[in-house]
Parts: sequence; structure tokens; C-alpha cells
Amino acid sequence: MRIPRGFGAALTGAAIATLAISGLAAASHPGGYSLFGDADYAEGNASARSVQLRSDPGFGGIDFDIAAGTTFADLDSLATDYWFEPDDSCGGGSPRFQVNVDSGSGDTGNIFVYIGPPPNYTGCLSDDWLSTGDLLEGANPIDTSQLDLGAFYDPYATALAKYGDYEVTGVQLVVDGGWAFGDLEQTARVDNTDIAGHVYTYEVPQPESSDDCKDGGWMELADDEGNTFRNQGLCIKYAQGAGDGGGADGIE
Repeated sequence: MRIPRGFGAALTGAAIATLAISGLAAASHPGGYSLFGDADYAEGNASARSVQLRSDPGFGGIDFDIAAGTTFADLDSLATDYWFEPDDSCGGGSPRFQVNVDSGSGDTGNIFVYIGPPPNYTGCLSDDWLSTGDLLEGANPIDTSQLDLGAFYDPYATALAKYGDYEVTGVQLVVDGGWAFGDLEQTARVDNTDIAGHVYTYEVPQPESSDDCKDGGWMELADDEGNTFRNQGLCIKYAQGAGDGGGADGIE
């Protein structure tokens, strides 16, 4: 499997390889996403939990559940809060949202939406929580170069006219730019991620039914005090209305 890499700090316009999620992502989190690669939970932006994504020099990311039939036109907002480790920054085409699209007639690929100040997407501040704002508004261009008639700097309105009816088959938020830095490391945290108006806070959800606890789901659930479960049985017991989580919160 080929892992996506950026195109160098100069951003020459060479395409980034498509990230192959198949066989890589964990089972879907009850919150509507799954973590893959070097991704884990950490303290959030004025909240208990965010997701930490690290490239050392590999990759880490979040794969978001997308409803069947969603089109690129339906995906009308992309935003997140983000924080870099001290001395780390954006660069090498990372972090980025990547929107997997399919025309239904053979034109498939990623639309890349980069985080950081354009046009080079470098020089992000570190050790401070910031917000991207909606990256599909304003002057921020997006990269459609993997698609027919695509361009590296494509205004959103232009991309929408060309690809608005393409089906969105997946959306990921990826960090994989460690290769672009001398120490080969790039570490960022993300929180309050907005995908088409759905905001992911990464807080630990409670089980809504016993089925949520099965197939390893209990490891990603908590009781109403934020305590995670020691095993599936305790999770099922809680979901059925008896008992508590019986465990520590597990948040770093």
C-alpha cells in the first residue's frame, strides 16, 4: 500500500497519492469516525478530549463516516480547531482534509483542502489552539489536481461547478508531513471538527444500547461521568440501566 506524502515545502503542484483506508482504519467509533495510523486521544481545546495526529515520519488520521449519496455540493463546510506541538508546524501538504470523490463514470480521486496560510501552507503557530474557520469559504483555494480538469489552486466556486455532483465516498483529516521537517516529526491535535455542519468534539459517547458495546465498541464508550468500561459486560450492564462504568477515564 502506498502511503500519502506531501509534495515538498515548496508545493510544486505534484499530486499527493490517494490514502488507502481499506484495511487500515479501525472499526468505526460510535461517534461517527475512526482513527488510523499514529492517532490517539489527548487533552482538547478547553475540553476533555481531542485527537492527536502524529507523523514520525509516518502518518496519523481520522476517517469520518459519510452518508451514502452525499455529493461534493452537500459538503458545504470543512473546519477544525488545531494545535501543534511546540516547534512543530504545518508543511509538506499536512495537515489537510482529503475528500474522496467519484464521478460515477471513471473520474475518481481526492480533493485536498490544506490547513495553514496559503499559498504555501507553512508557518502555522505552535503551542496555541487556533481555528481554521470554514475552509470552503473565502479566498482559500483547494487542490483538485487529481481529477479531470483539476488544478492545484482551484477556487471553491470553480471546484463546485466542476465536481459538485461527484459522490463523496469518504473524508479524512490527515497528518503525514513529518518527512518535510528536519526531525521527521510533525504532531498536531484537532478538536471541534466540522464536516458539513456536523461537529465532532471527540468526547467519549455513552452506549445507547447493548449492541453498542459489542465487537469492541465498549472500549470507545463511557458512563455519564466519563468513565470508560473495563470490559464488555460492564458496558452492557450500564446500557441496560444498571451499574456504572467501573473504570478510569482513560484520557491522557
